[in-house]
Amino acid sequence: MTYPPNVRTAPVPAPTHAPAQSAPPPAPPPARQGAWAEIRERLRAAATTEPGRLQIIGAVLALLVVVFGAVTAFQVADRASAAQDVVGRSQPLSADAANIYRSLADADTAAASGFLAGAQEPETVQKRYRDDIDTASRLLIKAATNTDSDSDSGRQIATLNEQLPRYTGLIERARANNRQGLPLGGAYLRYANQQMTKEILPAAEKLYASETARLDQDTDSARVWPFLALGAGVAALGLLAWAQRRNYERTNRVFNHGLLAATAASTVVVLWLAVGHTVARADLDNATAHGQASLKVLNDARISSLKARANENLTLVARGAVLTKDGKSDQYETDYLSNMKALGTTLEDARKLADDEEGSQPVGQARTAATEWQKRHKSANDTDKAGDYVGALEKVVGDKDSTGESFDQVDKALAKAIDHEQKEFTDSAEGGRDALTGLAIGAVVLALLGAVGAILGINRRLSEYR
Repeated sequence: MTYPPNVRTAPVPAPTHAPAQSAPPPAPPPARQGAWAEIRERLRAAATTEPGRLQIIGAVLALLVVVFGAVTAFQVADRASAAQDVVGRSQPLSADAANIYRSLADADTAAASGFLAGAQEPETVQKRYRDDIDTASRLLIKAATNTDSDSDSGRQIATLNEQLPRYTGLIERARANNRQGLPLGGAYLRYANQQMTKEILPAAEKLYASETARLDQDTDSARVWPFLALGAGVAALGLLAWAQRRNYERTNRVFNHGLLAATAASTVVVLWLAVGHTVARADLDNATAHGQASLKVLNDARISSLKARANENLTLVARGAVLTKDGKSDQYETDYLSNMKALGTTLEDARKLADDEEGSQPVGQARTAATEWQKRHKSANDTDKAGDYVGALEKVVGDKDSTGESFDQVDKALAKAIDHEQKEFTDSAEGGRDALTGLAIGAVVLALLGAVGAILGINRRLSEYR
């Protein structure tokens, strides 16, 4: 058998060319820009073309007109609400607070007058006292329902509700002792008067001051000019005028109906806002100057006359038992003179503030009656000093030619003047409130119409590029 020779395996020949290299890895995708960057790029691209510019102008115009309407509606609604508060809340509460004070002071005067009349008080005096207490109680309930209990007014109302039953209880004790002819009745009456003058009336006066301050605050809020709304309106009109001029320069077309409608709507709102607020402000100024100012002075005059009458009566009740701190003068007589001086000053102020015959006439009647009151008081005081107590009593609480008659004339004249000034205030304040009626809603409607007009006007131009 033949075997093949043992040969080594031949080496593999080297390749005649280099091996192919692998392909490079793909480049990473470009980093994405942020959302705001993309928006800026789009706006930049749009701003380079006329259609893009028109779209931006249309959006800005519509937005500015809508903002103008919204700001106008907000500011007008705020001022209209304040004007409504003046008419429907603040001023009525201020008037009620003044009537609370007057009723309480008059009740104290009636109680002293009834005491001086003797054991059998006249029915008219008793009725006057009861009516005053009922009026004060009713008005306190009304004020409490419209006042926050945590406010200063609420605290004063709580004090009055707490002290008034104590006062009426002292008056009833004074009456009971007086009917029995006991001198203790005079002490109870003086103590009741001290409670009235030192606790009840000061609380009523603070209530009146607090409600009057709230009235002034609401009036000031209603009178503030809506500068933000007026500024937005001027800006909207300026931009609309610029857009129409730009449109004219590029197309030679004088009018763009949409932009013209937007301009007309915005102009109406601006004029309505300016005129309406001017009228409202003028009426509220008149209500303050010729109504509230006169009411305050007249209420002060009425309060002074009530205090003077109460002190005059108590002069005869105490008969010199209560002296001034220096011990030289009768306290009640001194207070009477001080109150009459204040009455004269406030009546002179009321005369100067009265702006028509209907307002000045009752003030003049009050001044005449006050002068006669002082003459009669001097006569009664001289009679009392001469030792004729009964004669002095007749000159103070008598039915004819007495100081009580003069006091009633003063009070009646002041009540007439107050009613007149109250009517003037209400008419002017309601005029100020009504001047703003419908303006807020009208501003919103016209602003929306203006925005639609601006968009339609711009779209009309854009259609020319399609």
